[in-house]
Amino acid sequence: MELHYHEGAAPDITGMGGAPVSNFYRITPFMHVPDLEAALVFFTDILGFECRFRQGIYAYVQREAAAFRLVENVGDEGAPPGNRRFCYYVDVHDVDAVAAELLPKAPLLNDGDLYGPVDQIYGQREFMVMAPDGNLLVFGQDLTRG
Repeated sequence: MELHYHEGAAPDITGMGGAPVSNFYRITPFMHVPDLEAALVFFTDILGFECRFRQGIYAYVQREAAAFRLVENVGDEGAPPGNRRFCYYVDVHDVDAVAAELLPKAPLLNDGDLYGPVDQIYGQREFMVMAPDGNLLVFGQDLTRG
């Protein structure tokens, strides 16, 4: 099977002065976690996100244009813990820069929780990070964009 890519991926839509003109600008998935404190430490201290809001069992973390809504499971409510599948994919311009930033923090994680960067057959260069609860975050760079 041969992969075919459209010439020039979809450009960012900006108006005069570089201001965005599109209505949709970010997707912020909910990540159900068993321990909100551990998730916040992971996102802020390891991944470099900023906690922009926190109340009770909910927190909103953001780094540049990427954001997550963290919700602590209470009892049997919420989603089951992560299962090592691709759950969250963050598109970046330079995945090697992300890896260079995170690799020195590897001692704060379990062995094998960081993988890559690696070029994939589908035109992405990826760096994978396992969160403490088993959710897999993948940072990916489009290799088809010049």
